Amino acid sequence: MARVKKPSKIKEPIRLRMKPLNNGSKSLYLDIYRNGKRSYEYLKMYIIPEVDDNARKQNIVTMTAANAIKSKRIIEMTNGEAGIKMPDEKPKMLLSEWMQQYMANQENKGKKGLHQIKVAMQILKDYAGEQVTMEGVDKTFCKGYDYLLTEYQPMGKPISRFTAQNYYRVLNCALNAAVRADIIKVNPMNKLDNSEKIRRPDSKREYMTIEEIRSLIATPMEYSAVKNAYLFSCFCGLRISDIIGLKWKNVYIDNGQYRLEVVMQKTKEPTYLPLSQEALRWLPDRGEKTAEDHVFDLPSPTYINVILKPWAKAAGIDKHFTFHTARHTFATMMLTLGADLYTTSKLLGHADVKMTQVYAKIVNRKKDEAVNLVNGLFG
Repeated sequence: MARVKKPSKIKEPIRLRMKPLNNGSKSLYLDIYRNGKRSYEYLKMYIIPEVDDNARKQNIVTMTAANAIKSKRIIEMTNGEAGIKMPDEKPKMLLSEWMQQYMANQENKGKKGLHQIKVAMQILKDYAGEQVTMEGVDKTFCKGYDYLLTEYQPMGKPISRFTAQNYYRVLNCALNAAVRADIIKVNPMNKLDNSEKIRRPDSKREYMTIEEIRSLIATPMEYSAVKNAYLFSCFCGLRISDIIGLKWKNVYIDNGQYRLEVVMQKTKEPTYLPLSQEALRWLPDRGEKTAEDHVFDLPSPTYINVILKPWAKAAGIDKHFTFHTARHTFATMMLTLGADLYTTSKLLGHADVKMTQVYAKIVNRKKDEAVNLVNGLFG
């Protein structure tokens, strides 16, 4: 009896492959082989370790999306070789699928804010359901997302504008990532007028006046290291994280001027700060400490803020008082005493002078208040 010949397996011109990464994830890419030439297309999609059911479901969504791109590329290649010109097709991926993929990518990069993405995904589901495609996310869709400020009431009452802006920003970032991944051509949020966008409200920045600083200096505190650190921040503007991490090797003298060389924890950027005589006044004596020893011996940031409050109360200060008010105090004091906005931004280590402008608004309000002090005095 003649042996039945097995049908030969058809070789696909494009194969979906995985590249292992050091963090345990796998990067998906297309291996394209045609006419004796090989090329690769990295999809910027990742299979994550399947540590739980959510990870498995997430990987299923990722593989579905990757296979859809692979099928599309095969059709494009085949039609191109046959001389068939196809009209441009918009992506058919669901918004819910892309948000899952976006969260996976953020997690793979070690980014924070995953909880905000999860909440935003639930809000989007409540707002528009789960069948909205990326094609359906247009200007009207984004404009209607002010649903956040009107109907979204998770605790029986509307959320704050500050919270709403966080979730609004999540969608904006996800759409920007979709543009980079060629899922959509443009971010429809960019088509909105400024008046149609949910803007973060100006946050109130508490700061100490010169009189209040004098009162704090005159008020004793049991934890002298914390008091010295707070007042040091008032005269140099460092955040609590940077002061806790400050070492004696970061303090040096340059042509008679004391300076700090600090890599700020928040921005990871090196900053060089001159120190005034007032700032030096609150530096502890170095004694026998080495260059690697910390300048201030401080407890945790949480405990610092706890023990600061009684000190402020004893000094007669009735404001929302945390260590960060010292940084606000420094910025406001510099601008009030005549330092320009650009110089103040550099002293604060801001990457953009726009971040410093909020302090300029405080100073302008103080000017308005000062001018109006004469009202009613002369008639």
